[in-house]
Amino acid sequence: MKARPSPHRMVLLATGMTLAFMLLVAMGVSDQGWAFAAVALVIASLALGGLHFVFPHGLLFALGLANGLAIYVCLFVVIARASFPEAAEWSRSVAFLLPVLSFVLACVARRRALTAAASSEMGADLKHLPRFVRWMIPTALVGAVSLSLPVNRVDPEWQTLALLFAMGLIAAITAASVGPIVRLLVDIAVIMRQVGDRVMVLAVPIATYVSLFALLAVAFGCLYRIADGFSSGPIFVLMGQPGRLSFSDALHFSIVTLSTVGYGDIQPADDGIRILTAIQMILGQLLLLFGFAEIMRSHGTGRPDQ
Repeated sequence: MKARPSPHRMVLLATGMTLAFMLLVAMGVSDQGWAFAAVALVIASLALGGLHFVFPHGLLFALGLANGLAIYVCLFVVIARASFPEAAEWSRSVAFLLPVLSFVLACVARRRALTAAASSEMGADLKHLPRFVRWMIPTALVGAVSLSLPVNRVDPEWQTLALLFAMGLIAAITAASVGPIVRLLVDIAVIMRQVGDRVMVLAVPIATYVSLFALLAVAFGCLYRIADGFSSGPIFVLMGQPGRLSFSDALHFSIVTLSTVGYGDIQPADDGIRILTAIQMILGQLLLLFGFAEIMRSHGTGRPDQ
């Protein structure tokens, strides 16, 4: 029987993966200024590290925390820029910190009571949803009011105060609802674990589908490139102009055709190539049906949940 990783190693793995995810989010919001991105990364990292040691529920719990913080970062950026565009730059970092800090401090203050919930291995329970909704509704109401009122037309000083006041309200709501939030994170971790178990059952059909998809994509990409190379004139239209395909262009067109995405940046301009693309489209549909059939077959013969 394979030995399970040590708790210390799991802590390092969870922390590393969550920090990598938060780094990706911070780089994504860097258009708001590198200072805010750095502050968001530091605050999120400290919160994730602290909460993971308070609730050592494993990698999935840590990823759930990272996902929640990532959603919070995105919502904060959208609402803050839309409703408080001229608020002082320093206030954005402070406002971002308030709900996170209140949540962490509330978790530390109620650590004993919350640890029991965070350590639960029971399945996700919908009975926790109403309590979570009672937290979500006032939080969403604060955001809706911020977007509805013409706060973005007042002086920068008032926008700064309004931003701090709104995030202070959310911080108070978050601290009061820390129990349902932690319970929701645990439920998400349990659901992700169950989904992971199901994905393992589907590993063989998924690998088979990906292999066949890659085979068809490469084969038809080569056929497109060969046909273009032997033709006396361009048989494709590239960005609205007749042109020759490179192999990377042919491979891109093959993948787009097989997946039926249809970007339109490369188009066939020859009857023979149109027939070839039609054949690839039909094979793509048959491959999709094969993948669906294999998934259903694996679902019927898969191991039952334990």
